[in-house]
Amino acid sequence: MTSRYRSSEGANSLAPRRRTVVKAAAAAAALAGPLAAALPARAADEAPAFLHGVASGDPLPDGVLLWTRVTPTAEAIPGSGLGPDTEVGWTVAKDKALTNIVAKGSLTATAASDHTVKADIRGLEPATDYWFRFSAGGTDSPVARTRTAPAADAAVPGLRFGVVSCANWEAGYFASYRHLAARGDLDAWLHLGDYIYEYGTGEYGTRGTVVRQTSPTHEILTLADYRTRHGKYKTDPDLQALHHKAPVVAIWDDHEFANDAWSGGAENHTEGAEGTWAARQAAARQAYFEWMPVRPALAGTTYRRLRFGKLADLSLLDLRSFRSQQASTASGSVDDPDRTITGRAQLDWLKAGLKASDTAWRLVGNSVMISPFAVGSLSADLFKPLAKLLGLPGEGIALNTDQWDGYTDDRRELLAHLRTNAIRNTVFLTGDIHMAWANDVPVDAGTYPLSASAATEFVVTSVTSDNLDDIVKVPEGTVSAVAAPLIRAANRHVHWVDTDRHGYGVLDITADRAQMDYYVVSDRTNANATSSWTRSYRTRTGTQKVERTYDPV
Repeated sequence: MTSRYRSSEGANSLAPRRRTVVKAAAAAAALAGPLAAALPARAADEAPAFLHGVASGDPLPDGVLLWTRVTPTAEAIPGSGLGPDTEVGWTVAKDKALTNIVAKGSLTATAASDHTVKADIRGLEPATDYWFRFSAGGTDSPVARTRTAPAADAAVPGLRFGVVSCANWEAGYFASYRHLAARGDLDAWLHLGDYIYEYGTGEYGTRGTVVRQTSPTHEILTLADYRTRHGKYKTDPDLQALHHKAPVVAIWDDHEFANDAWSGGAENHTEGAEGTWAARQAAARQAYFEWMPVRPALAGTTYRRLRFGKLADLSLLDLRSFRSQQASTASGSVDDPDRTITGRAQLDWLKAGLKASDTAWRLVGNSVMISPFAVGSLSADLFKPLAKLLGLPGEGIALNTDQWDGYTDDRRELLAHLRTNAIRNTVFLTGDIHMAWANDVPVDAGTYPLSASAATEFVVTSVTSDNLDDIVKVPEGTVSAVAAPLIRAANRHVHWVDTDRHGYGVLDITADRAQMDYYVVSDRTNANATSSWTRSYRTRTGTQKVERTYDPV
């Protein structure tokens, strides 16, 4: 998610900021203190512990990926590089008591992988609940539930996914995760990016208040830093609870690396002073695959495809590793055909997969909004805070070039492909923008609704990261009441936008329709925040258009 403010002092200004540059040696020396303080106290001779929970991900009809991190000794904290090799056993069963065991084995956790382990289990039955546990040195992890995908040729009556993005630790608590975990009806949950944030304490929007401090306290640059930050996130009880209830399907966006990342750098990276981008990118990538229950896919990235019977397939995109630098007055036009958000190979892969698909629905896990979004018609008092949220200049270019709007040739080619090949029921599932949207995806926004809609898009708001009311520091709903009608008037394909609230989505799919139920939390700064349903939108089969429906599933 694009943003250029860093601290409570700087929240009212777009003036350039200066990040704290931490030398690697100093970072290593300071590493143990902050994180050790964040973890439960342990005696030096204590048995191994599973302080970061367990998780599963990327469900297949015959298997699933299991993950944990063991802390073998007190000093073996994330990012430390310390601690002995430790044997970690795993057990999979058909019951929560683990009496009907169907698979078991062991792995070795080492400092080389930050004492994380992944077990890629096969030989399971499709569309089945399983429970699993890890063990080390006489200590057992919590028991967690996972679920396999339906068989590829199965007639599936329905699927239900939680959908989330953008969780800034310092801005609040992860109540959205807790409420999704409490449902107990999810086949899986989708994390559409910004699972972690790279900034140091107080450097990213928190409405002027750091609700809880992250670790390390400086901006993360090195492999040890990224490991430490992932470790901090995995101590959150609400995040652990959701990982314990259902498998995750995750993609990365920019903050898993650095703000506004592209293939050769990032807005939030200073080449030289903060090392090379290649080294930082490699460190972030390694830590991500160590700490997330995600299978490295094509070209070692997060673009891959999962299938859920005959009902849906899910194409997951990586829109950071291959993209050209975001357009500006200095770097060229958004319409330049030589600029790309996907890279040639990924776009060809996506097009081929959508064309070959024989499922009722084609879902696309998409980290940044594909629908066009014109903001130039907004008044200055609304445009300026929106520009701050999106990282736009206060004057001049009136669109978010970090989204597909900045790479119009790729979007044109993809949407033309959908239309030319009569590919129906394509639904983009999107995060990043810290607002909730329900959109048609028009072939030509300038003439819509007279022109066709090629697909639909459901965008979920942030778990905690600042949205418009947070930037302006007004009561929730104040900005949206004024901005939403203006945004819709300038963007006729937008059926709904909520610029102000935090929460999550629940996507429910049947053969007849795909429906997104939008939920909001009462207060991101309250660890016990409540959750309530706010709106629902659906797209009915064959229509390629969104419509409102008045009840959640």
